[in-house]
Amino acid sequence: MDESKPLKVRLTFSVILVGVSLLFTALVTDHWAILSPEVEEYNATCEAAHFGLWRLCTKRIFMQEQGPKRKGCGPISLPGEHNCSYFKHFTPGQSSEIFEVTTQKEYSISAAAIAIFSVGFAIIGTICVLLSFRKKRDYLLKPASMFYTFAGLCIIISVEVMRQSVKRMIDSKETVWIEYSYSWSFACACASFVLLFICGITLLLIALPRFPQNPWETCMDAEPEH
Repeated sequence: MDESKPLKVRLTFSVILVGVSLLFTALVTDHWAILSPEVEEYNATCEAAHFGLWRLCTKRIFMQEQGPKRKGCGPISLPGEHNCSYFKHFTPGQSSEIFEVTTQKEYSISAAAIAIFSVGFAIIGTICVLLSFRKKRDYLLKPASMFYTFAGLCIIISVEVMRQSVKRMIDSKETVWIEYSYSWSFACACASFVLLFICGITLLLIALPRFPQNPWETCMDAEPEH
């Protein structure tokens, strides 16, 4: 029996918890992407936006003249009046016309739904690992590893759906946005994919039975016949 196996499981699980924390952070925050319209005149206010899976936040920023390379509104870190509202396809009473006009709500709903699946897989995997810490329940590590791997795959699919959504907004002729950038919530989602996927595979390898190093180990470990 590999005596270092419990230590390996705990170390891998610690890294997985970091990935799950990043996943929850990406899910509840609104800084997946930042959008900026063209600034036609300076010494006036313009409206930039950032959004996540559930909400759109706009910010009125007072723009002074900048270098010739930058034509958009921002950076969004500048002070200004801040306003957030949930997408109206999630809350019918709310208004978010800017986002509704410039992108397809199917993209937003799909990204949010896939992210929820990712959270569900991560929660089930965590329950399996915690139950496996009891004696003679190591068999739960295998399904846990698969749940974590599925969670990683789901969140990276959600990231790709969001990326395509932003790309279509920028390419659309009807949109006012000319610049975009991905922010820290997007980075959290990508980092959670890396940690959950890699650690899910690692947990599976740890859970698999150890292969015999010598040809006679299998015979020596066999139970004697009565």
